[in-house]
Amino acid sequence: MAFFHIFHILESSYNFYKKMTSIDPSILVRAQAWLDGNIDQKSKDAIKKLQAENPTELIDSFYQDLEFGTGGLRGLMGVGTNRMNVYTVGMATQGLANYLLKCFPNEEIAVAITHDSRINNTLFAKTTADVLTANGIKVYYFREMRPTPMLSFAVRHFSCKSGVMITASHNPKEYNGYKAYWEDGAQVVAPHDKNIIKEVKKITSFDLVNWDKNDDLFEYIEEDFDQIYLDKVKGLSLSPKAIQAQKDLSIVFSPIHGASGKMVPAALKTFGFTNVHIVKEQAEPDGTFPTVIYPNPEEAEALTMSVELGKKVNADLILACDPDGDRYAAVVPNEKGEFELLNGNQTGTLLTYYLLSKWKEAGKLDGNQFMVNTIVTTELINRLAEGFGVKCFNVLTGFKNIAAIIRELEGKETFVGGGEESYGYLVGDFVRDKDGVSACAMVAEAIAYYKTQGKSVFDVLAEVYQQFEFYKEALISVTKKGKDGAEQIQALMMDFRLNPPKEMNGVSVEKIIDVKEGVIKHVKSGKTEKLDMDSSNVMQFYLEDGSKISARPSGTEPKIKYYFSVHAPLASTSDYRKVESQLEDKLEGLKRYFS
Repeated sequence: MAFFHIFHILESSYNFYKKMTSIDPSILVRAQAWLDGNIDQKSKDAIKKLQAENPTELIDSFYQDLEFGTGGLRGLMGVGTNRMNVYTVGMATQGLANYLLKCFPNEEIAVAITHDSRINNTLFAKTTADVLTANGIKVYYFREMRPTPMLSFAVRHFSCKSGVMITASHNPKEYNGYKAYWEDGAQVVAPHDKNIIKEVKKITSFDLVNWDKNDDLFEYIEEDFDQIYLDKVKGLSLSPKAIQAQKDLSIVFSPIHGASGKMVPAALKTFGFTNVHIVKEQAEPDGTFPTVIYPNPEEAEALTMSVELGKKVNADLILACDPDGDRYAAVVPNEKGEFELLNGNQTGTLLTYYLLSKWKEAGKLDGNQFMVNTIVTTELINRLAEGFGVKCFNVLTGFKNIAAIIRELEGKETFVGGGEESYGYLVGDFVRDKDGVSACAMVAEAIAYYKTQGKSVFDVLAEVYQQFEFYKEALISVTKKGKDGAEQIQALMMDFRLNPPKEMNGVSVEKIIDVKEGVIKHVKSGKTEKLDMDSSNVMQFYLEDGSKISARPSGTEPKIKYYFSVHAPLASTSDYRKVESQLEDKLEGLKRYFS
């Protein structure tokens, strides 16, 4: 036994030595630069510990700079160039400050800042504020954490040139992030996104950051701003009489330990709902998210406590938001009285149908309205808009692309609503990002409205499907962590391009769209045409039976995502579950193909 114990120690030591000697020397140089630099002792100790105990983690922490992408930063928290920490946040902020000063010379520049409940959020938000004020830029800083949509609204309300939201949205607790906004309240888009990236890349050392804060340029956004935002949300309401009739609608809400715990209940109250129950175990902000595996309302597990409370209070509607309050989820009782989680396409369809129906009823659809849909979201929303005579623009994934259309048409046409399958929706244009607060209020209103007509959510969806076809969607995500994982994801996408599948689940591929290359290929004829859309690493496959599959690496997580959409006619609303089951079988077949 002693021999084997010694053998394992020697083997472990050998493997460690082998790993250390195989590290790219440039990584060791980058780590040493931090050790020799002007950083805090705790960070230096963390680097030394990685050197002594965990070469794999050392590699991942220093093999590259944490990329400032088109939406900002997002990554694991920790020490190193490839991690979220005060130094990478400070360097990113210095790059942003330099770009703002270039864009707005001789102007007063202001930036709004807030954060959600994640670990180190106050530290990162205050670091951002300090670096901006050190560069002569005024900061409007929310005294308390607030949801992302309120940051978007604040940028425009206070005439800021930019905004920063410290959040990693629904990522696991080990992550944090930094979302940059422009003066229209939307996340930065071209040309500013790439130009900011260029400026950030110039900050090659934390010694290039101006850390000398100026408190005279720091101003708190106080609690009274909440009511200004809530008044705007209240202005979205289309059925106040229905709410009055259904004010006792039993609603359960959970912020999942995030930043929406105050604002969603306030919005529901402002609309007129009086019977709102909060999931107490998840009400307090907590960046460790102790009651869930992932703080993501798309995951049924994250809603377990909400559903338990829903059963106790006989809820008509269960709502939940992710940590930064831009995404929302809705759970409703079905015809058997069982709670059923609606996916983002279903809630998007419900809201779109409700909005367009009410606008038409009010005589407000005159040809100058539009909606926006992302390319991985159900095409049923496009068909709904067409059915009501409303234009619907298709854009790349990400609400910044929806906001770009709103900005382009501002003053010319009126935005009704739009969303994406990942539980994001926006009603009206005073916010320029997905808004879980107003979406929760509007979903509650829609359910109240249809309840006055004796209809459930599924009754309404069945009517929509009967008129426009039954669309059913699904999503699978494959996680590939670290440097090796990123390379595997790129290899997968490359293989799709070099060796595109001819069939999936026994059905021939009819059309392939390569958004990155900007081409549409018709498989049988071999003809190609140009795609009028910005480049993005997305592949889409259309099958002969109408199925659609999209492959897309996530821009914020170490994942590749596969989006599936199938559809079929619904002859009678009574066939809802039968047709749904048939579509689910087809989806399962497609999922197996990619598993």
